[in-house]
Amino acid sequence: MNCKNCEETLALGTKYCPECGAKALTNRLTLRYLLSEIYHAFFSIDSNKPVRTFIDLLKKPEQVIGGYIDGVRKKYIHAFGYFTIAVTFSSIFYFIFLKFFPETLDGMLMFQNNDAAQMELGRTMYRSVFEYQTLMFFAFVPLLALLSWIVFLNKKKYNYAEHLIINLYCYSQASIITIGLLFLTFWNQTLFGIFSMASLVIQIGYFAYVLKRLFKLSRIQLVVKTLYFFGLLIPLYIILIMIMFMVMLVTGNLDSFIEAENAKKEISYTASSAINWTSYKLR
Repeated sequence: MNCKNCEETLALGTKYCPECGAKALTNRLTLRYLLSEIYHAFFSIDSNKPVRTFIDLLKKPEQVIGGYIDGVRKKYIHAFGYFTIAVTFSSIFYFIFLKFFPETLDGMLMFQNNDAAQMELGRTMYRSVFEYQTLMFFAFVPLLALLSWIVFLNKKKYNYAEHLIINLYCYSQASIITIGLLFLTFWNQTLFGIFSMASLVIQIGYFAYVLKRLFKLSRIQLVVKTLYFFGLLIPLYIILIMIMFMVMLVTGNLDSFIEAENAKKEISYTASSAINWTSYKLR
């Protein structure tokens, strides 16, 4: 019998190839075998699979992230693989959301008390997020890693590359949690709007939770580090907003918003004039 992966000759009864480590398969695929493989792939504690990684990133993130940095690479899915899962999950969500539930988006924007022009801007921004989300994911994580490395520079525990791993896991886990909550609230526009607005708070809270456990911070230290982090993040956020408006200006989306705002002002002015004229005639 030969290994199906590397063609190495295997002794009778061998379960794994001594050359490449692949499992020796002798039987055809069956439904029972596939179900068994799915079960072991997702729930085996000794395999680096996403479900086990997700659970332990909630219960003991320092074991998953700190273990990966220290060289434990078999028990959990690696950071870049988990990040890929988060990006894929997010892509599926935005596709379904914008394709099949546009009324939910409108309800969420109305829940935020936006007028017609602001709602159109909101729709444009959501479409832009969907179109460029992968690029945004890959650009944002290195920035977060740089900020966290600066904030914890005095600790001298992790270098920038290790902070990149920390932020890959954190960003991926926080994204999966928030997208999962949004998936569960499609049926209710009010709940969807609440969770959409709370998503940033959830992400910040999870980052703080992980960093507290990784660096063994006291509550006061956590507050100080969080304020320091936001002191660095806010200028970057303003720059990103400016870049977004520049992109909208180049693509013509900003012009549409300005035209809508001008039209709204003209309508308000006309209505006000008509009311004043009617009041004058009735005197």
